[in-house]
Amino acid sequence: MCESAGTIAAVSNRLLPDDPRAAPATGPSAGPVVVAAALAGATVVVDLDGAARVRSADAEVLARFGRDGWEPSWAALETGATSTREALVDLWDLVGGDEGSLRSAARAVPLDPDLGPLVDGLRAVGARVVVVADGFGFDAADACAGLDVEVLANDVDFARRYLSFPHGSLSCPCTTCAVCKQAPVREAHDRGALAVLVGGRVNDRKAVLLADVVLARGPLARWCEANEVPYTPFRGLADVHRALLGGHGGRARADA
Repeated sequence: MCESAGTIAAVSNRLLPDDPRAAPATGPSAGPVVVAAALAGATVVVDLDGAARVRSADAEVLARFGRDGWEPSWAALETGATSTREALVDLWDLVGGDEGSLRSAARAVPLDPDLGPLVDGLRAVGARVVVVADGFGFDAADACAGLDVEVLANDVDFARRYLSFPHGSLSCPCTTCAVCKQAPVREAHDRGALAVLVGGRVNDRKAVLLADVVLARGPLARWCEANEVPYTPFRGLADVHRALLGGHGGRARADA
């Protein structure tokens, strides 16, 4: 991990309570963390495996088709002990199975059922939604089909069994990420717009350093706690809907 706590503390574009775009503090998950007008033109970056799915599709693929010895590389990826790009190359070399079997395994991991309502709500207020898939990525476009989102994902040429990184960035200060999650955040800032990150994996931390609003769970939330990075916790995307858009969030529920 190349960022120090001092570097994090020096980030100047964190959305602070006195920022006019911040909503009044009302307690954890009690209401929106930003005012609605701030979302017009904003970019909301959602991590596919870390936030938009109920669990990791990459882990499912590895559990079914990984050859002996994949677990250490997976642990290094999940803890940030090695670069995302390096870990994914090592892991892909250990994946067996044909294309159909691998796609079937990935499809077996469902999306959070509240992803659609969240995207619809954000698009209705004028936000841009970007789904980032910083894993094997071969199923990301299919998983997000029918949603009004942009998808930034790694890709696999199954004929050559080759994993590629079309959304890496050589201009980023850190070139070790497979998908540059800072890129959509920087693009929002270049337009003078708000940047929101919704994630759950440690490899989201580079984008956390630049995002104005961070919603985190799991390992990413623990990383934010350890490094004193402000964030709003969530369990599922219904919580994210409430935090960004208010209301009950997500689908209509029998117990709502």
